[in-house]
Amino acid sequence: MNALLPPTPTTRTLTLRGRRHRLLHWGDSDAPMLFLLHGWMDCAETFSFIAEDLARDWQLVAPDWRGFGHSQWNDGPYFFPDYLADLDALLEALSPTTPARIAGHSMGAMIAGLYAGARPERVARLALMEGFGLNATEPGQAPGRYARWLAEQRTAPAFQAPASQEALAARLLARNPRMHAEHARLMARALTRDVDGALAYRADPWHKGVNPVLYRLEEAKACWRAITCPVLWVIGGDEGEHPMAKGVQATLDARRACFARLSEVTVADAGHMLQWEQPAAVAATLAGFFAQG
Repeated sequence: MNALLPPTPTTRTLTLRGRRHRLLHWGDSDAPMLFLLHGWMDCAETFSFIAEDLARDWQLVAPDWRGFGHSQWNDGPYFFPDYLADLDALLEALSPTTPARIAGHSMGAMIAGLYAGARPERVARLALMEGFGLNATEPGQAPGRYARWLAEQRTAPAFQAPASQEALAARLLARNPRMHAEHARLMARALTRDVDGALAYRADPWHKGVNPVLYRLEEAKACWRAITCPVLWVIGGDEGEHPMAKGVQATLDARRACFARLSEVTVADAGHMLQWEQPAAVAATLAGFFAQG
């Protein structure tokens, strides 16, 4: 794989549940599909650096979630179940009769994990990269969470725009020190846009808003127990590198136990954004897993 020039995808727009979604495609259109689902504040280009290796055997399909990348924004807050419904609509449109092979990263993995439990007949194999659920919450947190959400309805959230694409690329490299500098520049371009001569993130600022509904770990675990397909966990070797992981590490064994057909791979010398820091290893790991069936 050329470290500097990842393969150029084809682009299409698909309307799902009333929202325009951009999809990136790599590989032969006659090859079996492999769906790639990105994480929070990311976009489909995040998989550019593993695409060449995987596209030899697969038709890769990577959507921008609603309100991210080039996909259409909501007119207000975002609610997690909408992502599951968007995924369901995507599979109905592109793979209506064939159970899907899905690899998700971070938020994309959490969506895919819940979906595979809710619709087990629709998923043939599932790879979860650095997306094993959030920290558990307590019911007593509900009043404060709702109060924050109500306050946000009066003053919409906002992102602080990066000073420049170069500054954003430098920040990505600081957080992901094994990432190739040219890849960081590519992602900085993919994640930003020009708005009246000023740089802004492509992501809708409403994604910064708090979710009024608490994360219910036991409900997520019930969904994971309902999954029937083989599941691969892919973990970055730098455990605890991502802030989200700090409260999850102690409960990982209990989360693992929910999956009936689980295998696991740790990618050495990688943090949370393992597809950026070790793209060849991630591509090889996914290729080996999905080649099994």
